[in-house]
Amino acid sequence: MGDPILTLIVEDDPSWQEILTDILTDFGLQIDLSDNLKDAISRLRSTPYRLAIIDLSLEGDDHSNQDGLEVLKAIQWHAPGCVSVMLTGYASVELAVAVIQEYGAMTCLRKETFRRAEFRKDIRQALAASSAKRDADEKSLADEAADRSTSPDQNEYKEAFAGLALVVEDDAGWRSLLSELLEDAGYRVHESASYGEALGLLKRRHYQVTVVDISLASSVQPNHNEDGLRLLRITRQAGIPTIIVSGSADPDLIDRAYTEHRIFAYLEKQSFERRTFLDNVDQIGTLTSLPQSLTDREKEVLSLVARGLSNKEIATELVISTNTVKRHVKSIFAKLDVNSRAAASAHAIHMGLGAQADGD
Repeated sequence: MGDPILTLIVEDDPSWQEILTDILTDFGLQIDLSDNLKDAISRLRSTPYRLAIIDLSLEGDDHSNQDGLEVLKAIQWHAPGCVSVMLTGYASVELAVAVIQEYGAMTCLRKETFRRAEFRKDIRQALAASSAKRDADEKSLADEAADRSTSPDQNEYKEAFAGLALVVEDDAGWRSLLSELLEDAGYRVHESASYGEALGLLKRRHYQVTVVDISLASSVQPNHNEDGLRLLRITRQAGIPTIIVSGSADPDLIDRAYTEHRIFAYLEKQSFERRTFLDNVDQIGTLTSLPQSLTDREKEVLSLVARGLSNKEIATELVISTNTVKRHVKSIFAKLDVNSRAAASAHAIHMGLGAQADGD
């Protein structure tokens, strides 16, 4: 018998809490109760729910309150695998359509026409939808794993280079999803939900890839912080390729991440696609393996290229001729399969060869 299905009831009326709990308990579900928006979002951030029953108004008799819609948004954001059902006393046709089409709920039910037998049928459908969604996710992961496992080059990479990956994400649902994808790509994954915990892990171990969210739970700034950015300086110094998966689409923030911290990729949660994420992870695997073919002298030259030095300056630094530098650069370009100093510099940065460029 599998683990009980985690279910969240978001309802401020004690009588309805009791009714819903009584019905859902018969299905063997593990139930959490929440009576306000803030608590509901907090629970969704920390627990991977598969089913949620949500009241539209969470402010008593305030007919204008629609906090339940914000809960549905939070489910789309934090628990994409959760099936939701809206149950309200203030339903209109327009609202019902919006709840289903825009907010992703399976159905919108009216309290004034509530019937236990009908509700049980809806719950059976919701549980079936939840199971189907989970199975589809598992099949997608299996198919992607099979696709990559058929590639001899990828198999060789996994065997030779697969190592540790670190996921720094305070949202339980996203943390679980990202860890599963990385494990499917052949990595052993460590997880962290906070800046302090992640910093400790990074100081004790070397990771082949890190995946970081920009905003992490913080006791100092619980609602707005950029703790994830502070970790990027550490990963850059250590030469660890980093992928950001964030809910922020601020162009200035994205520019900072690329220019100041030289991240590998920035993926927005709103448009997140598993395939895109896995493609980036595979590209990191290719990047981290290529410099192994460089000679020690070529690595020295590449690190200076990443620092922006000209051939003449590199020659002076290494006390060799400019023509020798040119030959090394040509060999580096060929081995890395690049045709510009910028592209070569990107390889150097992701391998840590350019870590001293700014005096870090």
